[in-house]
Amino acid sequence: MLENAETTIEMLRQLQKMGIQIAVDDFGTGYSSLSYLKRFPINSLKIDRSFIVDIPSDPDNAAIVKAIITLANSLNLKVIAEGVETVKQLKFLRSVGCHEIQGYLFSKPLPADQATRLLAEERHL
Repeated sequence: MLENAETTIEMLRQLQKMGIQIAVDDFGTGYSSLSYLKRFPINSLKIDRSFIVDIPSDPDNAAIVKAIITLANSLNLKVIAEGVETVKQLKFLRSVGCHEIQGYLFSKPLPADQATRLLAEERHL
């Protein structure tokens, strides 16, 4: 994907035209780069759980998460926080403008039929 960026960009645009949403997973680690946010047509960023695990008690991780969310919101990207396990984490993420969460606070991994039932319930965190 990264070796032939122009082909990748065109492929992502074609997928978006078909209604498919594109997310950058584990943002902030590995191969993720700020230049991708500008070059690649994406819809959302998923903040890696390694930054979420110690917020709000770790001021460095809190600052990084807040900066990622601010940047994403400025670029009109949806923000998803991975690995949210506590109400404190959820409250912090809401306070800095995170759009969605995933993690054990919401639910542990489930088989498809149980996940469908869970999503049909009206649960508000």
